[in-house]
Amino acid sequence: MPRILLPTDFSNNSKEAIRYALKVYKDVKTTFYLLHTYTPPVYQTEYLIGSPGQIGLGDILQESSMTQLEKLKSELQHQFPNPNHTIIVHSAFNTLISEVLETVTAENIDVIVMGTKGVTSATEILFGTHTVHVINKAKCPVIAVPPNFDYEAPKEILFPTDYEIEYKKGNMQTLLAITTQHKSRINVMHVRAGYELTTIQEKHKVELEKLLGNHALFHELPDNGIIEAINEFQIKQKINLLVMVKNKHTFLERLFIEPIIKKIGLHITVPFMVLPQN
Repeated sequence: MPRILLPTDFSNNSKEAIRYALKVYKDVKTTFYLLHTYTPPVYQTEYLIGSPGQIGLGDILQESSMTQLEKLKSELQHQFPNPNHTIIVHSAFNTLISEVLETVTAENIDVIVMGTKGVTSATEILFGTHTVHVINKAKCPVIAVPPNFDYEAPKEILFPTDYEIEYKKGNMQTLLAITTQHKSRINVMHVRAGYELTTIQEKHKVELEKLLGNHALFHELPDNGIIEAINEFQIKQKINLLVMVKNKHTFLERLFIEPIIKKIGLHITVPFMVLPQN
C-alpha cells in the first residue's frame, strides 16, 4: 500500500498537487499524509530566549496549522470520497525540508507529491526553493505538479536518459506501479551526443529494456541539448508525465544547479517525477 507525503502551505498550487495525487492513486489503497510546518516569523532569538511577546505564539501557530489541515482534509474527503484512501494530518514546528526528510524516514514514505512553487514564488522561477531542496535531498521519488495543471491520467510518459547509470527495479518501482495501474506507455528518450553508446551505456540500455518490457518505446534524437529535446518532444507528442532519475553526475544535476538553466527556462507544463538513483 503506497504511503504518499503531501506537503502543503495551503496555496492553490499545493492543493492542486494534492488533488493530482488523489486522482493518480484513486484505484489504489493508499495512505496520504498531509503535512504543514510552521515557525514564528521571528523566532531565532526572541522565541528561543522566551521573550514575553513570543510566549504562547507556538501554541497559537500550531492550533492554526491543525485547524487548516483538518479543514483541508474535510474538503478533500467531501470532494473525493474514496474508501481506498486514508488521510492523516501532520503539523510540525520545523522547517519544511527537515520535516519532510524526517517524515519520509519515520513513516516509510514511498512518494512525495508537491507543487512546484509556493504562494510567494516569483512566476519566472521554474521550481520554488522548497521543491528544489526536496528533490535534491529526498531518498524517495518526488512528483512536482505545475500550477494550473488540469488533471490528465499519466498515459504517456517521457523518460529522458543518457544511459549513464544502472537501472534497478527497486528505484524504478514507483514508475512501474503507475505505468501498470494506468496502462501507460513510457517514451524513453536518448539524445545522441555525436558518438556511439559505450559498452556500459549499452549494458544499461539493455537493463532498462528488460525492466520496462512492452510498456516502453525507445527514441533516439539528434544532439540539440536535453532541454530543447524535451520541449520539442512535448510539442510533437502529447505527454502527461515527465520522469527523470536523479543522477548526481550527469545532466539532471546540471539541469537544477547551473544558473544558465534558469535563463533558458525549461517550462514544465506537466507533472515532473524525479526518481532517486539508489
